[in-house]
Amino acid sequence: MNQLHLFLPCAAGVEGFLADEVHAITGASGQDLLVGRGGVLLRGAWRDVLLLNLHSRLAQRVLVELSQQMYRNENDLYRAASEVAWEIWFTPQQTFKVEITAQHSPLTSLNFAALRVKDAVADRFRAKRNGVRPSVDTHRPDVRIHLHLTTDNATLYIDTSGQALFKRGWREDKGDAPLKETLAAAMLAATGWNPHGPNPQPLYDPCCGSGTVVIEAAQIARKIPAGILRRFAFEKLLPFQKHVWDAMLDEAEAQILDVSPVPIYGSDISHRMVDFAQRNAERAGVADTVQLRGGDALQRMPPCTQPGVMLLNPPYGERIAAAGSAGRNARERMAVVERAGRETAQTEDGVEFFQQLASHWKKHYSGWSAWMLTPDLKLPGKMRLKEARRTPMWNGPIECRLFRFDLMQGSPKTRKNAGAAPDGTQGASA
Repeated sequence: MNQLHLFLPCAAGVEGFLADEVHAITGASGQDLLVGRGGVLLRGAWRDVLLLNLHSRLAQRVLVELSQQMYRNENDLYRAASEVAWEIWFTPQQTFKVEITAQHSPLTSLNFAALRVKDAVADRFRAKRNGVRPSVDTHRPDVRIHLHLTTDNATLYIDTSGQALFKRGWREDKGDAPLKETLAAAMLAATGWNPHGPNPQPLYDPCCGSGTVVIEAAQIARKIPAGILRRFAFEKLLPFQKHVWDAMLDEAEAQILDVSPVPIYGSDISHRMVDFAQRNAERAGVADTVQLRGGDALQRMPPCTQPGVMLLNPPYGERIAAAGSAGRNARERMAVVERAGRETAQTEDGVEFFQQLASHWKKHYSGWSAWMLTPDLKLPGKMRLKEARRTPMWNGPIECRLFRFDLMQGSPKTRKNAGAAPDGTQGASA
């Protein structure tokens, strides 16, 4: 267990940030830490597995690679799985499940491929344990085996995380389109916001919803590990030693700060969502760190005198319909809700909202940087602002951009007087 090959999958666009995080957690670098497509590859020890599960905010899972071979058919998959020493990872008294993903695999049935791997695991246990084999449980297995197929390559992993790592254990109250915790953490990483750096800045989410961004930020500021509240699949694997894990938890808890070095604020037009955020913050242990308020993003003044970082997943679709003073009347708002979903393109009502939001920011948020995650690649033009940076980022299957706007005193120019931005959109420098 001293030299394991690990793969940490993540959302597309997050790989570089995840590599930096893995280096900070484990110290790995050079050829021991490689950025791949859709994740990071790492050579590490069993202790690194535990550390990464506990501390990583960006990885979706921590997988241990057990086999990688060329294949042409299902019999090749059976042979590859038969050669893995499953008996050093779990016992025949435990349950398991085989999960499969594929990219351009020539096989006609992925279900049959998974069945052949399941048969190989069971047959190996029968041979090694006097006819005793583990049972399959597709709902709550003790052990998850992952098979990933490409055109001609098959890789077998054992999952050490269990539930996906974005499930931190604190979010029970959520809205209709919640932001995953791992994506919120990736947004924070992309901004470079560092509450422990030489010039820490306040953080504010004016459309906080159920509080995902501000709670992630508060835990980072307080040095609360991402996985401190949850259980992991590695606790049921044979290499697990409870006393080692308990000592690791004790060490992590000793590093937690009582007070955040910077203030963190959140607000939302929906008082119901603010209540959700408050309850989530209490479960996450940061209720006294995050300052939450109700209020329209188009009217709220800066929460503090020091300029800081605004970070938000802005309202569009049904959230525009309830955006506050940019809305029309209740009946028209409901029509917008029925016509547009969370991930649809901006409506004309949304254009009005964003124009008013940009005007409000330029009048009252001079010196702040505003970061906005959106699937609308034309959002800067609609806001009549010129982005200082755009970072590609995927929200599940949805291609997004994280736009940065550096705000200065003044209001956006009208379309009539606006100069052409370098990318061809009409905009004013911000």
